[in-house]
Amino acid sequence: MGLRDIITGRHTVAGPAPDRLFAITTAYIALQSEHSIDPSGVAAIVFQALATSEFEATLRDMEEVVRATGGDTGTTVATQDDSYGYRWMVLRNPDGQPSVEDLAVGINAVSSSIETAGHGERLLCAVFAFTDAQHRPVYFIYNYKRGYWYPFVPAPAGANERSTERELQLKAQMSGELPIEPELERWFPLWGIPI
Repeated sequence: MGLRDIITGRHTVAGPAPDRLFAITTAYIALQSEHSIDPSGVAAIVFQALATSEFEATLRDMEEVVRATGGDTGTTVATQDDSYGYRWMVLRNPDGQPSVEDLAVGINAVSSSIETAGHGERLLCAVFAFTDAQHRPVYFIYNYKRGYWYPFVPAPAGANERSTERELQLKAQMSGELPIEPELERWFPLWGIPI
């Protein structure tokens, strides 16, 4: 926080840390080979949209960039709004190809565009989908404001229940591979993930 921020009463939010976002591109190898957790070939970036023509133009430009960069790999882009007022931009590899690298590059392109347009504070998180050996969903969530990852594992039996034990196990297994959020109370569940 600088003098100007103190005088105006504002503070700037630290931008996303792309090097930490890209940690997933190597961590998934350990997930796959050591823990039988496979990438699903889909990821999403979640942000709070603004109802302005400038922001919507930025979103359209982002979609075009991701489509252009994903043209060689066949990555598709779709957006949808959730009931909490957040927009999900979903990147999907064709036929579930598990290229985590392509997805991370696309997610980074979107977050960089939002940040360059001056709306970095609107970024919530990036979500990468995986499945375990029992074909249950496992998500790794990157919190842009904190610059940390955390696992989110919905419980197989119930709606809006999570498998905290499994999440803590993943934390122990992956802490050497990913910068894991140290404060467990910041491991926010994302219910109704559309990926």
